[in-house]
Amino acid sequence: VFGFYIPTVTLMGIGAHEELGNRIKILAARRPLIVTDKGITDAGLTEKIVEIAERDGGASPVVFDETVPNPTDRNVHDGLEVFRKNNCDMILSLGGGSPHDCGKGIGIVATNGGNIRDYEGVDQSGKAMPPFIAVNTTAGTASEMTRFCIITDTSRKVKMAIVDWRVTPDVAINDPLLMVGMPKALTAATGMDALTHAVEAYVSTSATPVTDACALQAIKLIATNLRAAVAYGEDLEARDKMAYAEYLAGMAFNNASLGHVHAMAHQLGGY
Repeated sequence: VFGFYIPTVTLMGIGAHEELGNRIKILAARRPLIVTDKGITDAGLTEKIVEIAERDGGASPVVFDETVPNPTDRNVHDGLEVFRKNNCDMILSLGGGSPHDCGKGIGIVATNGGNIRDYEGVDQSGKAMPPFIAVNTTAGTASEMTRFCIITDTSRKVKMAIVDWRVTPDVAINDPLLMVGMPKALTAATGMDALTHAVEAYVSTSATPVTDACALQAIKLIATNLRAAVAYGEDLEARDKMAYAEYLAGMAFNNASLGHVHAMAHQLGGY
């Protein structure tokens, strides 16, 4: 039996983030927790998203921008405290893989209780997260649309894989306008991450014709657009195509899973 997991709604293309306020209203949220990092805040994107949430969504957001690269169990705990203290009713992750994963960790513990370590493994939760919108700013991890949440256990120095259909965001937003400010090195690294996702999913023993279609199209788009996105960061067409590519690669590995590259990287990353 083959299951296929993706968000309920995905908004893509130039200007897609301007729909954020309407989606907050549809999900009936009043107090979203914006989970992001200092780099995003320093770039002015957090302020922009707060403004849209207030103006178009009628919401009063709270910002947690303490996410660290490869978020940890402590990071999740700190964000959860902010969520509870402010009586938040939604999670809005903003950034790349780290804010999305940190937000997922906060969300799953907020409704299920316990510690994030309790959810390591496959489908360990019993309740849905709070309403969740993932606004993506990189073209690489696809965490904005997957059922994967990777959190570092600081006590064991292990990167925990939380694979749970309940951590799939309700809404994913991929807008190239939010990606034009990515530095060249980050554009290149995240693009190669997306390529790795596509290749690993394509050769996976769990691959199907559906995941193969996604993986092959992702590889094609990356091959023809990553160089331009790195060399000319303002090239919106290249950025847009890379956003589609990383999303397609996510669709592939979210369902066919990954292989040796990520298996090795997780051991090094955790340590």
